Amino acid sequence: MISPEKHQRMANAIRFLSMDAVEKANSGHPGMPMGCADVATVLFSRYLSFDPKNPLWPDRDRFVLSAGHGSMLIYSLLYLTGYEDMTIEDIKGFRQMGSKTAGHPEYGHASGIETTTGPLGQGIANAVGMALAEKKLADEFGSDLQDHYTYALAGDGCLMEGISQEAITLAGHLKLNKLIVFWDDNGISIDGAISLADSTDQHARFRSAGWNTLAIDGHDPDAIAAAIEQAQASDKPTMIACKTVIGFGAPNKAGTHKVHGSPLGADEIAATRKALGWEEEAFSIPADVLDAWRLAGLRSTKTRKDWEARLASADAEKRAEFSRRFAGELPGTLASAIDNYKKKLADTKPTIATRKASEDALEVINGVVPETVGGSADLTGSNNTKTSQTKSITPTDFSGRYIHYGIREHGMAAAMNGMALHGGLIPYSGGFLIFSDYCRPSIRLAALMGIRVIHVLTHDSIGLGEDGPTHQPVEHMAALRAIPNLLMFRPADATETVECWQVALENKERPSGLALTRQNLMPVRNEYEEKNLCASGAYELISASDAQVSIFASGSEVEIAVKAQQQLAAKGISTRVVSVPCFELFFEQDADYQEAIIGNAPVKIAVEAGIRQGWDAIIGSTGTFIGMKSFGASGPYKELYKHFGITAEAVVAAAEAKLA
Repeated sequence: MISPEKHQRMANAIRFLSMDAVEKANSGHPGMPMGCADVATVLFSRYLSFDPKNPLWPDRDRFVLSAGHGSMLIYSLLYLTGYEDMTIEDIKGFRQMGSKTAGHPEYGHASGIETTTGPLGQGIANAVGMALAEKKLADEFGSDLQDHYTYALAGDGCLMEGISQEAITLAGHLKLNKLIVFWDDNGISIDGAISLADSTDQHARFRSAGWNTLAIDGHDPDAIAAAIEQAQASDKPTMIACKTVIGFGAPNKAGTHKVHGSPLGADEIAATRKALGWEEEAFSIPADVLDAWRLAGLRSTKTRKDWEARLASADAEKRAEFSRRFAGELPGTLASAIDNYKKKLADTKPTIATRKASEDALEVINGVVPETVGGSADLTGSNNTKTSQTKSITPTDFSGRYIHYGIREHGMAAAMNGMALHGGLIPYSGGFLIFSDYCRPSIRLAALMGIRVIHVLTHDSIGLGEDGPTHQPVEHMAALRAIPNLLMFRPADATETVECWQVALENKERPSGLALTRQNLMPVRNEYEEKNLCASGAYELISASDAQVSIFASGSEVEIAVKAQQQLAAKGISTRVVSVPCFELFFEQDADYQEAIIGNAPVKIAVEAGIRQGWDAIIGSTGTFIGMKSFGASGPYKELYKHFGITAEAVVAAAEAKLA
């Protein structure tokens, strides 16, 4: 038990490291770390199960700072509890170039940062995914290997963002009772009082979503401890409303928006030191306080060692499977399963939509990769993401491998990020490509963090037909290709689809999206090829010596390119076809390969049922683009392709015009 005096000094260490770092940087948010220091001190010194000496221990509790602007809170905690890669020099380098202590917590910059939280609301949704992963893995491997809590600290901004509603209703529905969210209920945002913009009864809101809610004084250590223990015993997820004073301890600025996002200033810091009885210089922590924090960091060492002993005593198969999963390695049987499937496709040559081809590929993949967990945003029958192995997960049964996310695209994408960050699972889910706009912030963060999540994005063009322009993606491939570190695939047939799936799975440090058709496509790969051709991003599908025309296409338009090639060849015009399933991978090939694939044909034509943006890197600014320049229209898809001039005949006419 920690005495009230010792608790106060430990909490003040967080406060002064935070205000001093913000002051030195002349940038940052001191108010939240100062206000939440008591909550963090109780959690980290008495309840959170973690080990700074073994930060990736799979059964540690997860702590997510959803209110990421208060990043000095987590940085202070990491330094104080003894994480070796967070030094006092890192604290002094807050918000500076090359520093681990970025303005908002960045996953991968330092141990103990479980996720990148900048955009508000993302963290609480990531935490839902982490809690979901824990419950799923506990069902699979048993509570001897997976039995931990997920804690998140969220502010008013997190709860105002729409993603939080998607996240909390999903968590409540699934009864994720080991998820505990602290709400920093300080009543202040950048503009001023929360009452300027919001009057939501958050307790009623959370309770209506199936949560347990508690209200406490966020500066009372005993009340904080009691609330945590009550939350741990709940059969529902719990929200603890912690009434705090933003900038606690600052005599003139505490409780005001002035302390939210600006340095306190030298005079106010001096006054705060006096008010809180802190005599140390900036960045100096009294030895007894640092010792108390370092002891807190060692508190779970025995728990971690006991867990390691349980893992070691598990049967060899279970131990190996668990360790493989958390190492992020794929089963050795995957490559041969895909190879055998490709041989079958070369024999059967199916004419199917790539969304169906994806389902068929997943039937193979899910049979040999037990850690895949699928899902859909209420579009299971349209996305084809459910296979024979993926029974539905329900609030009372987590033995399945399929999540019904409901119509919650943004929350789904962020929860998938949390699942991937937790480890042990590879999440994939389905939606329409048009609604990648709703997922985009989470997809961007997955790319920024470098994590393996896979988005199945069907109905990828005007080819979906009658639903019309609101549902027909036009600019979306270009928009998603603009995100660094994201792999966007647009396969042309069943063989390309399984190859794209294989590449997506093999990329441990990149998210992927697969843009898939609603309409059936003829096979363009008719011969078995052991090599994964899609892994190069683009490859020559039909070669031609001394080609006069090179046609480049992706997805459903590769079929159009092939038909155009046949018509041009019949006219004596030497034409080659290049399939381009993934821009990103193509532009990562060496210069010789890129040059060879682009070729030197005098006429270069690209065909894609989307906008031109991005294609000039392949066909040049003088190349011909056959695609979309406007939004779509409602009608049968074959009529739409004719209406918008995306046909083999249009390609032939364009080639002949250029050659004339």
